[in-house]
Amino acid sequence: MTRDRLMTVPEVLEELGGVSRRTFYRWREVGRGPAAIKLPNGELRIWRSEFLAWLRTYEEVPA
Repeated sequence: MTRDRLMTVPEVLEELGGVSRRTFYRWREVGRGPAAIKLPNGELRIWRSEFLAWLRTYEEVPA
């Protein structure tokens, strides 16, 4: 079993392949971004499992 891990915003952006930091934070602003944990220093962390589940919600079903 693979252990879940916390991802940084730059890691998430890298996985998304070209999404800008600004776009990512805009998605969060409008409630369309992945669930995140806000650390005391203000940085965000996203559980990898949550990121993958969020990403799956945007999969398109072939017609």
